[in-house]
Amino acid sequence: MLNEVKKNAEQKMQKSLESLKSDLGKVRTGRAHTGLLDHVMVEYYGSMVAVNQVANVTLGDARTINVQPYEKNMVAKIEKAIRDGDLGLNPATNGDVIRVPMPMLTEERRRDLIKVVRTEGENAKVAIRNVRRDANDQLKKLTKDKEISEDDERRMQDEVQKLTDRFVAEVDKLLQVKEADLMAV
Repeated sequence: MLNEVKKNAEQKMQKSLESLKSDLGKVRTGRAHTGLLDHVMVEYYGSMVAVNQVANVTLGDARTINVQPYEKNMVAKIEKAIRDGDLGLNPATNGDVIRVPMPMLTEERRRDLIKVVRTEGENAKVAIRNVRRDANDQLKKLTKDKEISEDDERRMQDEVQKLTDRFVAEVDKLLQVKEADLMAV
């Protein structure tokens, strides 16, 4: 039962970390990466779908994303969806390939993005601490119901705290890498 509480807490903390990685991937640096267009939606026969489901999204070079629609009639719709997205991108069509150049980031924009990254990191830390609180509450309930001893509770709380410290340190590492990435010109 004790290991189950710990394992459950670890899984939830891991999910928080994965969520942070996903969110950080969406924060645009000066370099191109295909994940930027993952949440751009385009109309496809009456329903909204992600661009990567109606087109092949690849990297042309370090600063350009190439989008090649599977159907020629989708070129204009995809180009409009990328332009209208909140990414500040300006795609250009060349035949049936849409090229999306990454504009250079200004110093001010970099600082704004670092604030966004830090906020995301803080949210992840809060989520991890909430998991710790829930695990500790479960342990207190088990002790109260006389299913485990107080010593076991204290020992498991220490283990949950070590888990929490490990995941918070992981969040800090991710933030450092992303900030360095953002500040690289």
